[in-house]
Amino acid sequence: MLTVDAIDLHYGAAQALKQVSLTAKTGEITCVMGRNGVGKTSTLRAIAGQHPVSRGSIHWEGTDITRLSAFQRARRGISIVPQGRDIFPLLSVKENLETGFAPLPRKDRFVPDTVFELFPVLKDMLSRRGGDLSGGQQQQLAIGRAIVMRPRLLILDEPTEGIQPSIIKDIGRAIAFLRESGDMAIVLVEQYFEFARDLADSFAVMDRGEVVLAGARDTLDEQEVRAHLTV
Repeated sequence: MLTVDAIDLHYGAAQALKQVSLTAKTGEITCVMGRNGVGKTSTLRAIAGQHPVSRGSIHWEGTDITRLSAFQRARRGISIVPQGRDIFPLLSVKENLETGFAPLPRKDRFVPDTVFELFPVLKDMLSRRGGDLSGGQQQQLAIGRAIVMRPRLLILDEPTEGIQPSIIKDIGRAIAFLRESGDMAIVLVEQYFEFARDLADSFAVMDRGEVVLAGARDTLDEQEVRAHLTV
């Protein structure tokens, strides 16, 4: 279980997060929603160790990881699919997937079959350069790379952004499959309400760096959530 407890985060003098708390449980999807610029990505960066928090704590599997570096968290099974995908455009699909080997012991340094079962197009493009893939294919590659790391906590930052509808459905099915596998917790940042509603077990809705609504999917008012997503 992931527990984020009252974290603050600053970029210089600017405060991006104020007393943000949320949880994520194995076998469930926690969806973080809100308009652009309200702190969603900063929350994910704090969880993944990409930016230090100013106050508060983050616990994962019963251990305080607040001061651990990003690579130490990766070794503890925390994997992030960043907004914009961040694949290596000059590396092949195969080489991009293999970059996920970095935190793994040598015996686990192979691409699991699950990657190609979820995204069969990747198997047909192993020798193609990452930069030659479409945006949707690059997103599938980024998720596949994260799966290679054998995550127990998978963090996804707006996986539907700029993706064609047919691939959004494939990505939704893949996320649902990973949840049903029962061996990982998933934190999903998403602005596409219908996509999030169909997947999430619980929500945390953010505004101006704070969590303003939170709870199980069945307890949240759809209109109230949507009000925090409109500009």
